[in-house]
Amino acid sequence: MEFDFDISKYFTSPVEKILNTLIPANFQGDKRELNLCYHHMSEILDKIGWASAVAQGLQKPITSALKMQNSEHILYLLTDRTGGLKKHGLVIGLLKMGWKNLYLFDKAGKCVQKNTLCVLDFYVHESMQRQGCGNILFEHMLQDMNVKAHQLAIDKPSQKFLCFLNKHYGLNQIVPQNNYFVVFSKFFDDTSTSNGRQQPSQWSCKDSTQNFIPKQRHIHSQLW
Repeated sequence: MEFDFDISKYFTSPVEKILNTLIPANFQGDKRELNLCYHHMSEILDKIGWASAVAQGLQKPITSALKMQNSEHILYLLTDRTGGLKKHGLVIGLLKMGWKNLYLFDKAGKCVQKNTLCVLDFYVHESMQRQGCGNILFEHMLQDMNVKAHQLAIDKPSQKFLCFLNKHYGLNQIVPQNNYFVVFSKFFDDTSTSNGRQQPSQWSCKDSTQNFIPKQRHIHSQLW
């Protein structure tokens, strides 16, 4: 995704973390440059947020500059600082994370309340899909937040996102929930084998997600 302005002045690394100020952590400049950075970052987030929404078939974006400002979510942007026809750089993808207080059923079928780190939006531009970009973005987030993939709850993942998690992290045992979040067996870190335990459902890329996810929204599909 290319813009009319040079993004390299705002991004100093391939993956940049954005908080509710919208200003990249390593940005340096005077007041005028700071205001321009804020304006350009707002444009970037709004545009890529809409692209993600269109890819998911949504009428409204999950991610926007305003939504970021009014939340404590963490956004990771994957960029190519020298790409594009004008060499202004490219914004390749986004990954939005946030903490939510969820009521979940564990492997024994018991309802538990957990403050959980969640994947809320994940998108790679169509021109850059199936080139490893999603894996770069996801791995950076895991390292930056010091978390393992199985410790996350995924907000309404698509079937292809589940394939991504299975391929790269071996996650395929879904513990069915009554909400639209997906968690895996390892999420509960439960090794006991008491009677009456609800067995995790073995999932493969050939299966439909509808058995596990009751609502209609899907986090974007082609990510790797």
